[in-house]
Amino acid sequence: MRRALLAVLLVSFIVIAAPKKTGLFAPLEEIYELIRYYYYRVEDVTEKDLLYGAMKGMVEALGDPYSVFFTPEEYQKWQEAVEGEYTGVGMEIAIKKGKVTVVTPFPDTPAYNAGIRSGDWIKAVDGVPTEGLTLEEVSSMIRGPEGTEVTLTVVSPEGEEREVTLVRARIVIQPVLSEYWEDKKIAYIRIILFAERTPAEVGKALYTLPLDELNGIILDLRNNPGGLLSSAVDVASFFVDEGVILYAQGPVYGFRPYYSRGNAFPNLPLAVLVNEGTASGAEIVAGAIKDHGVGVLVGRKTFGKGAIQQIVREFPDGSALKLTTGEYLTPAKHRVHDVGIEPDIPVEYDPDAEGDPDIDAAVEWILSQVKEKEPVSTP
Repeated sequence: MRRALLAVLLVSFIVIAAPKKTGLFAPLEEIYELIRYYYYRVEDVTEKDLLYGAMKGMVEALGDPYSVFFTPEEYQKWQEAVEGEYTGVGMEIAIKKGKVTVVTPFPDTPAYNAGIRSGDWIKAVDGVPTEGLTLEEVSSMIRGPEGTEVTLTVVSPEGEEREVTLVRARIVIQPVLSEYWEDKKIAYIRIILFAERTPAEVGKALYTLPLDELNGIILDLRNNPGGLLSSAVDVASFFVDEGVILYAQGPVYGFRPYYSRGNAFPNLPLAVLVNEGTASGAEIVAGAIKDHGVGVLVGRKTFGKGAIQQIVREFPDGSALKLTTGEYLTPAKHRVHDVGIEPDIPVEYDPDAEGDPDIDAAVEWILSQVKEKEPVSTP
């Protein structure tokens, strides 16, 4: 017994007394070597597991919920979600005031059909509290194979707590929906997500309209969680003739303006619908339209996510690093992050209201603009 104890102490002494590596990150390599030497189930952990764990831990130490190291599998799922095709319950989440908050439930998805709405707090997933977890951790818990169930503990903005069991489904989001209301001569364009194909679909919707009779346009950005910055700039350019769409500031950008690509579409009365689920790229478009005075915002104050994320590196094994690289300001240099954008025409949310009060207010404003421009005949 004494010999065995002596042998253990001798091994410990040899490892501890070994020459230490130098440099700031030398302890990280030492931890790796100590795990490989001492951990009793080391055969259950691959070198890649340890590497990914170290990389995730370094990014999580930033304390930024939007900066993430993706494993190859996670990165593939994230790319699918950005393009609007994935398996889950169909909602966008963010961290707001330390809570996992629903930015928007997408139309005709399990989350939407179950009555989950913007501003709801996801308190737990399958009984596991979300407090202290990253966005990607919570997203991974909510997503899963098609046809399986997940139970969310949801707290409404009014403080009502309930449990909602959802069946996961294949989510395919159509980023742009459009209609032409012949009786009012008004175009309605809803942008659900700023994906890569969104600008082309918005352009198609706009340039197929009967311009000779068109009274105005309603651009619906309600419950739009954003998406690609380049897509938001391209869409804003359809309505802003020239000038700055946004300013980006951060170590990569300095203080960089993004300009309109140039607009060939006629300037018509434009009402933009916004609410508490209008976030990120959707706030870029709303802020540009408001600051340039080319339209009015109708509805409620926006979400307030003005941070810019970027995939800064794709690694050879398929993993990737997404970092918050800055935040953006509107053309008038108003801050959006944690602030939001106020509408020009406020409309209170009323779940019991008949019809759609936001659309009603937008239609009324557009038609008032048309009447003002009608020529006055004199006897």
